[in-house]
Amino acid sequence: MKTDRFIKITPMYTIDLTVKNSPLPLSVQRKSEEEAREVYDRVLNAIRSGSSELLELTCDKIPGKRVAVLASEIAAVQMAEKTGTSTTGKAPGFAALTS
Repeated sequence: MKTDRFIKITPMYTIDLTVKNSPLPLSVQRKSEEEAREVYDRVLNAIRSGSSELLELTCDKIPGKRVAVLASEIAAVQMAEKTGTSTTGKAPGFAALTS
C-alpha cells in the first residue's frame, strides 16, 4: 500500500519594524493575513499620529516573544508573507539609503 505524504506549508505573515538609529529590524509573525493586517494598521496609525505611544506586540511563531517600542521611534513598517520555503537569498527587513 502506497501512501503519498504531503507537507502542508502554512504561510506566516511577518511584520518588520525599522527603528530609528538601529541597523536591525524588529519582527513579529502572525498566522493569518487578517491578524497581520491589524498589527500593520495599528503600527501605521501610531506612526501617522506622531504620538510617543508604547506599542507592545506579541509573536505567533515564537510563543512568549514580546516586543515593545515607542511609536515615535519607528521609521518604517513592512508586512510580507513568508512560506518557509523562500530561497531568494535576501534577508528580511529594509535597506536604508542615505546621503
